[in-house]
Order: sequence, then structure tokens, then C-alpha cells
Amino acid sequence: MTISDSPQTTENLSSLKQAWRQLIKTVADLRLAIVLLLAIAVFSISGTVIEQGESIPFYQENYPEDPALFGFLTWKVILILGLNHVYTTWWFLSILVLFGTSLTACTFTRQFPALKAARKWKFYQKPRQFQKLALSTQLNVDNLASVNETLQQKGYKTFQENQSIYARKGIIGRIGPIVVHAAMLIILGGAIWGALTGFLAQAMVPGGSEFKVNNIIEAGPLSQPQIPQNWGIRVNRFWIDYTPDGTIDQFYSDLSVINNDGEELKHKKIYVNEPLRYGGVTFYQTDWGIAAVQAQVNNSPIFQLPMAPLNTNGNGRIWGTWIPTKTDLSEGVSLLAKDLQGTMMVYDQQGDLYSAVRPGMILDINGVKLKIHQLIGSTGLQIKADPGIPFVYAGFGLLMMGVIMSYVSHSQIWVLQEDERCYLGGKTNRSQVTFERELLGIIDSLETTKS
Repeated sequence: MTISDSPQTTENLSSLKQAWRQLIKTVADLRLAIVLLLAIAVFSISGTVIEQGESIPFYQENYPEDPALFGFLTWKVILILGLNHVYTTWWFLSILVLFGTSLTACTFTRQFPALKAARKWKFYQKPRQFQKLALSTQLNVDNLASVNETLQQKGYKTFQENQSIYARKGIIGRIGPIVVHAAMLIILGGAIWGALTGFLAQAMVPGGSEFKVNNIIEAGPLSQPQIPQNWGIRVNRFWIDYTPDGTIDQFYSDLSVINNDGEELKHKKIYVNEPLRYGGVTFYQTDWGIAAVQAQVNNSPIFQLPMAPLNTNGNGRIWGTWIPTKTDLSEGVSLLAKDLQGTMMVYDQQGDLYSAVRPGMILDINGVKLKIHQLIGSTGLQIKADPGIPFVYAGFGLLMMGVIMSYVSHSQIWVLQEDERCYLGGKTNRSQVTFERELLGIIDSLETTKS
């Protein structure tokens, strides 16, 4: 007797098989799938409510320890649990994997066997078999050919053996749940793949400048190949269209994709909801600012000074800079601007409002002639790469198709000819009333043909 044939080995193998079957049964349990789906929904909502990818000071300011939001949600809790980047945390991805495993187990243990059983045809050989059907009757039909023809006219696929007929239609309704599960697995796979290989970056770029993607906010462990290395972006121009009452109508960026030699690879004007896509990376127009001002003192060369956003305690957005009017920087003026429409406010050394000025105007102040040439706007870009998006979109398309397929009723009809009696009965998995009407129509048609 070999070791593999020993009673102990056989018993161990039997125990392992039993444990494996129990594990599959537990994983395929509908209750577990519902719990996992609710968990995914709850954490997805938390990722929408709690700002993602912000700095630590941001969370310290908005989620202080005293008082804690809801009595427990503080910046420390958010950082420890990873609620500042929910969709890329190991535990959220683990929930997605477990949910996908549950769907897979359910598909192979329930949906495929149900489809296999539905595709098999079986014949009723005895009249008593019709008693278990909720819809059955007896007909005075002595020719099964007419019954077969009538069922085929109603769209049924028929199978005949001797004096028995089995007919079915709507098998696609049994395929629908499998398609739904497959679609959900594709969506989950796309989401996981996107979290592992995608990245999110931001950039505030002045008009006329070039940049490469480097300000990465979120990145998956496999995202490095997605980050552009041999090409960058040039902001040819940034401008804003205003409404007649002075509010912003739309802001635009004229962008060029350039290689490392400065050659243009692609050119596009972007605005909100109209991004630039290149090399699997998408550039969205999300923000704007004032980067700098170009000025001239007397006959000096035109120089450019950066402008910085000022704290207004939530009362709008203002940018400011200080322009020296003497070479030793002993005197100067403050320049404030709130938009790119051109009007700027000039304040003197004492902080008093001196004048309003527009581009091209010359201002006499501190014994010099100050000319403001133009404001330089900056475009705020959100840069994103998510290789999983095509899979997610394909999954949602397949999901809609699967849901539609699932609403198709799977109907079955059995017929048995015995002596001068013809027994007919059927059942369906949904739309019971519709099936009853259809079956009554078939019976009426057969009786009319007989008469």
C-alpha cells in the first residue's frame, strides 16, 4: 500500500475538499456580497465627502482634534486610516478584490449551473408530471405537428422525442446575470488597475511657460511608466472671457505638447469640460490665477515681477506685488489686481490708495513715470492618468446590456401526446401574467385549428 492510498491521506484529502467547498460556499454567499457592496458604497461616499490628496496642514485646519467632527473624525484619524486617499488604500483595494472573488464564486457555483440546466431539454413521459406545473391543461389534439408549428410561430425553440415535445425561449435571460457579473468584475478590475497604475498631479503655470509633469499628488505603486518623461507642455496663452456684468464666463488655455527638443507634437485650446489628451495623460482646465505683472520705470527695460495671492478671509481673490521706484529699493508702490480685465489699484508708501491704472497707462508717482504693460495670467491644470478607465467604461456598457438581458423571461413548455389526450403545461421565471396570456393564446390557437 502506497502513502497516497493510506486511510490517513484519504481522510486528509477529504477534509481539505470539504473545507474548500465550505470556503467557496461562504465566499459565494449573497449576504457577504451585499455587505461588501455596502462597504464599498460607504467608503466611496467618504472619499467624496472628505477632500482627497490635500496637505497635512489642510486637514489639521479643517478637521481639528477639538472639537472633533462627529465626535471622532480628526485629522489624525483621517491620516491613519488613509481617508485622505481612500481609493488607493490597501484595505479599500482588498474589499474590491474580495467582492470580485465573491462575484466569481457566485458565477461559477450558481449562474453557470443554472445556465447549463436551462440549456438542457427534458421531456415529460407521464401525465402526472404535468400536475406539478402551475399552468397545465388537456387538449383534444391528435397531431403533435400542429402543436410544434404553433410553438415555433410563438418564438419557441422546440425539441421532439416520440410523442413528447419540449419548447423553450428566452435563454438569453439566463445569460444576463452572468454578463452582469462579468461586467462588474471588469469594472472592479479597471478600478484596481487604475489605482495601481494611475496618478494625479496639479500645476499652476504662467502663460508663455513650459513645464513637465512633476507635482504628483497621488500615484499608484505601478504608475511610473505613465508619468511623461520625454515630453512636456507649453502654455502658449491663457485668457478669460467675462460676462457684461464682470463675472467670469469661461477661462481658456492654449496648450502645445512638445518633445524634449521643443518640437510641437499636438496643439489644442482647452477649457472647462474640454481637456487635452495625449499619451494616456489628460490635462483639465480647473483654476486660474495672476502670475506676474510687466512694468517699466521711466526709460528702464521692461521687467516682470511675480504677483502673489493675498489672504482676504474669504472675501474674494486678490493678487498683489510691490514695484520699486528707486534702484536702491528705498521707495516703491503696491499694486493689487482681482482679475485679468485690466484694472489695477496702486497704493503709495503710506498704504493709501493713489490711483487706478490699466495696462498701457503711465502713472506719475514718487518722482518717476511708472508704466504698467500687462498682467500675466496663470492656468491651473489638473493632470490625470488612469489606464483603468477604458475597462470601467466597457464594464458599464456591458453591465447595461446584461441588465437588459436579465429582464428577458425564460419560458418552458412541455407537451405529451398519450392516446387521444394531449397534455400541455409550462412555467416561466418572471412575467408570470404575460406568460399565462401567451399560453392561453397558444391553447386557443390549437383548439381553433382542431375545430
